[in-house]
Amino acid sequence: MRELVYYVAVTLDGCIADPDGGYDAFLIEGDHSSVVLGEYADALPAHAHAALGTTPPGTRFDTVIMGWNTLLPALDVGIASPYPHLRQVVASRRDREHDPAITLTDDPLATVRALKEDDGLDIWLAGGGELAGALLPEIDRLVLKRNPFAFGSGIPLFGRAPCEPRRFALTEVRAFESGVVVEEYVRESEF
Repeated sequence: MRELVYYVAVTLDGCIADPDGGYDAFLIEGDHSSVVLGEYADALPAHAHAALGTTPPGTRFDTVIMGWNTLLPALDVGIASPYPHLRQVVASRRDREHDPAITLTDDPLATVRALKEDDGLDIWLAGGGELAGALLPEIDRLVLKRNPFAFGSGIPLFGRAPCEPRRFALTEVRAFESGVVVEEYVRESEF
């Protein structure tokens, strides 16, 4: 069965963005980019692949699910379909005008459960925090690119999810000279 993988950059204090949704402070360059450009290249948007002269390998993910606010930065710069190499699902509480390559869902939990039953590669949960909190019962794997700074406040990794402890086992930690630490966790049985 396919897994839902929350692959995301995060600060030391557990934020995936600043209070306004900004993420410019996250480190892009550095030796940790071997993970981003290699193992997780399927999670790069098409315009990044075009700039790098690469193509998505199609080895890790074939689907991305994200919240509307995660899609907004692409829309703001005129990119209506940032991941045309993936099946794109966007969670939204209301109907919105969108590119035909994107599927909107107002029930992301049911959508992810159905996607997991399909054949294919893993499903990338791109964010945001509120969506990750809603999908926490279905997250199978966490891949956190922990950056060496704190925002102090911002958008939490799991939004404002209610307190329902979920156990994850640490499976790998890779520290890079850039200061970024890539931590990988798999879901364990519940408490």
